Amino acid sequence: MSELYDIKEEQERVILVSVCTDDQDAEESLDELEELVDTAGAVTLGRMIQNREKVHPGTYIGKGKIEELSLYIKANNATGIVCDDELSPAQLKNLQEELNIKVMDRTLVILDIFAKRATTKEGKIQVELAQLKYRMSRLIGSRDSLSRLGGGIGTRGPGEKKLEIDRRLIGDRVSFLKKEVEELAMHREISRNKRKTGMLPVVAIVGYTNAGKSTLLNKLTEADILAEDKLFATLDPTTRNFKLPGDREILLTDTVGFIRKLPHHLIDAFRSTLEEAKYADIIIHMADSHNKSLDSHMVTVYDTLNKLGAGDKPVITFFNKSDINEEKPDLHDPKADYVIYGSVKTGEGLDGLINAVSEIVNKQSVHIDTVLSFDKAGIVAQVRKYGALIKEEYIESGIHVIADVPSDIYGKYFKE
Repeated sequence: MSELYDIKEEQERVILVSVCTDDQDAEESLDELEELVDTAGAVTLGRMIQNREKVHPGTYIGKGKIEELSLYIKANNATGIVCDDELSPAQLKNLQEELNIKVMDRTLVILDIFAKRATTKEGKIQVELAQLKYRMSRLIGSRDSLSRLGGGIGTRGPGEKKLEIDRRLIGDRVSFLKKEVEELAMHREISRNKRKTGMLPVVAIVGYTNAGKSTLLNKLTEADILAEDKLFATLDPTTRNFKLPGDREILLTDTVGFIRKLPHHLIDAFRSTLEEAKYADIIIHMADSHNKSLDSHMVTVYDTLNKLGAGDKPVITFFNKSDINEEKPDLHDPKADYVIYGSVKTGEGLDGLINAVSEIVNKQSVHIDTVLSFDKAGIVAQVRKYGALIKEEYIESGIHVIADVPSDIYGKYFKE
């Protein structure tokens, strides 16, 4: 009788490495990198920071620091290092040769997390495309270390098998996936147009990863989206209907979390998904008031919104997780139209958030006071569904309607 063995993947033990230039907060960035590494399934043994005017073009860190790092690796029995910036192919190759160990960077870790989190066809295709584009130029440098160490960060998704095929085949696969992504982007555009045709205001929930976006959508709409205290718990945007006070309907859309140094491969692959914010009428910016890096997180969110062409939208900032704070911090967001303090978990501040959305929706509406002929009773149904019907009275000359309606409804039925 043959014995069965439970074979488990060995947990990677890594050292974090960063180059600090100017006045950037390297420790804060490494704190986040440690969270990313933990989410990817590895354990951090220590960290090393080098202060330099600029990153070394050939080896990321200087020669002396490489020697120091080599001793640190041996002393801690590490299986790899993770650099806090995206390494060039040359930097990756040279570091591996100098250290004789698996070398990873922030981009690879984020891509690995996305590979674990992707559940839908669109998400999986986008992740695979981003991974393959990242790996194409790094095949020579990474092949030996990946096959020697077997598994771990960077081998999920397309995996090691795809790394072993030649560049031509990978290029063919990338071309195929690009077409798939373009088709999915077209489908997403059609869905957006249908939503616009439906004339319901669209509210996009954005924010730094793990700020509470999915939790908010779950709380308001019972969407049943995975919401974990982990970075990038959800990748695929979810849209749900929600009724404001007065029964006016809107669409709430959850989006992919933002993060500093978001890899350009991911921005390209996930552009159609990230652009949900661009096509929204209102932005709810979820901010984690408990996070010590809140200010830099908010800068990252607004920078990303600007890159996506969504920097001109009305913004409601919700400073979340106030239930965790023993003392109420003095929080401000000068870029927001409304600022709400509260906790999605306890429900504190949600009424204020909903009222703020209602106010903006009403400001974006057109007030009408008119009499419709009886044969246009169907228009009243449209007003009731998409606008705020204040008065509906049947009089001798027709139907007296007083309402606030979206500009699309006004242009279609009421503009002379």
